[in-house]
Amino acid sequence: MKAWRVHELGEPRTALHLEEVPDPTAGPGQVLVRVLAAPANFPDVLLCRGEYQIKPPLPFTPGVELCGEVVAVGDGITRFAAGDRVIGNPNLPGGGFAQMAVMDEANTFAAPSALDDAEASALSIGYQTSWFALHRRTQLKPGETLLVHAAAGGVGSAAVQLGKAAGAKVIGVVGGADKVEYCRRLGADLVIDRHTDDFVPLVKEFTGGRGADVVYDPVGGDAYAKSTKCIAFEGRILIIGFAGGTIPTPGLNHALIKNYSIIGLHWGLYKQYNQQAIADCHEELTRLADSGAITPLISERLSLADVADGIGRLGDGSTVGRLVFQP
Repeated sequence: MKAWRVHELGEPRTALHLEEVPDPTAGPGQVLVRVLAAPANFPDVLLCRGEYQIKPPLPFTPGVELCGEVVAVGDGITRFAAGDRVIGNPNLPGGGFAQMAVMDEANTFAAPSALDDAEASALSIGYQTSWFALHRRTQLKPGETLLVHAAAGGVGSAAVQLGKAAGAKVIGVVGGADKVEYCRRLGADLVIDRHTDDFVPLVKEFTGGRGADVVYDPVGGDAYAKSTKCIAFEGRILIIGFAGGTIPTPGLNHALIKNYSIIGLHWGLYKQYNQQAIADCHEELTRLADSGAITPLISERLSLADVADGIGRLGDGSTVGRLVFQP
């Protein structure tokens, strides 16, 4: 089969190479899938650079989520059979940017029938992360105001849709006019281009001076620092990641004085501590997808040959919305 592999860490365009490799096989408790679609995620950029918390042995194939068709199952598999369409997370070092991949049964779920292959492939990490953040690490309530940073990105776009589905008013912060339009299509009530406007006074104006009840921050740096200036009384700042490259140092005295919470989310830990919570979340996401409340908005549907350039553009910050590769 063909697979993109990293032999030496670096920027995606130079680190990724398309190669012919032996077909993988499913071991006990595993399923082998033909990859139908695999989206680009920022962790793929970090994997290529060697900056992700998981560091697979070289050489490896990135691609942390996919939609696939089961072609074979290993011993002990009870939930899936050949021909099933599934989504989930492949087993690194054999990621999803390949024609075939292996997944553990615990990390594999039925693909929602309401979504096509590209849409379904993007329902795993981004939507699971955002659902856990908004409904488990905090409880977003109808009528509250949700401020989403990087709202045109992978996890950010999911947070916008899930916020609207929960009955919240959603403010999206993006970088660039093309991303503004994409965020509006996601359903945000107010979209702010950080390249041209300071979001702090606009958030205060939109909320009548109250500020945002929940801030969803996958960026860090200035995004976090400015969010503390427009967080509401009893507000919650969700720490999702640091795509901006700077890890902020919170002023705990400020959190005390203004009476807000700083809440971290590491979705991957649920695989270790509470796998059932992930399964329950998938059921809820499937229900929302079937009802039409959420649909991953795919901006580019690319071929397998486009992976290196697509992941490179994601790393540069020049992509708009979700990129999905379809072998």
